Amino acid sequence: MNEEVFNLSIRKFLKMVGVKSQHDIEQAVAKAVADGAIAGTESFPAKMTLEIAGLKLNVQFEGDIRLQ
Repeated sequence: MNEEVFNLSIRKFLKMVGVKSQHDIEQAVAKAVADGAIAGTESFPAKMTLEIAGLKLNVQFEGDIRLQ
């Protein structure tokens, strides 16, 4: 195994997930505020699942997305 290639591929994957996730959350919040569905002061529980079937890895992360 090439440790450098391995580490770089993990970082690239996590960066893509982070950037895309943030973008999608921001868009969802903006739409909900614009539609009047939320006031913009809420807090939302969030859950993310990381799955790598070939490694039999399935990990869940939980947290809160706070708007204020």
